[in-house]
Amino acid sequence: MDRRVTSSPDFAQLLRDAGLRVTRPRLAVLDVLVELAHADTESVIDAVRRQLPGVSHQAVYDSLRTLTAAGLARRIQPTGSVARYEARVGDNHHHLVCRDCGAIADVDCAVGEVPCLSPSDEQGFVIEEAEVIYWGRCASCTTGEAEHAPPRTSDPHHTPRQERHRRVRTR
Repeated sequence: MDRRVTSSPDFAQLLRDAGLRVTRPRLAVLDVLVELAHADTESVIDAVRRQLPGVSHQAVYDSLRTLTAAGLARRIQPTGSVARYEARVGDNHHHLVCRDCGAIADVDCAVGEVPCLSPSDEQGFVIEEAEVIYWGRCASCTTGEAEHAPPRTSDPHHTPRQERHRRVRTR
């Protein structure tokens, strides 16, 4: 069943169709994920609290976990990054991640069919999905390199967050 969350969905019906109770925190989290693609947990909590000022951190965490398990949200965690959530589910897309600023963008699969890639040896597995993250530098970091980009590193999964931690440790 395609449970893709769109820009004007009936969130209550999506929750019911997934066999979930309709709660205000779940509705608010879905609304936030449609508005803030690739949001980290703290951003989701802040945005949900603008809608529901009394909501607890735990209610948002529980909603994210439940929505992800039900296939209504997707959790991604590029190496060196905190977990991010998105409402774009049920399709075959991947992500572009900027090594310098951490920006994340969606990119459709070039093949279009799941699993999109095939390993050279399936080792007895039945492949259901391939998750691809493309690493590079976004247009803003490429054009403004001298002004704001942190030092580059040879680590293929380096992020600015790691660089900040590295600087803190050496002081």
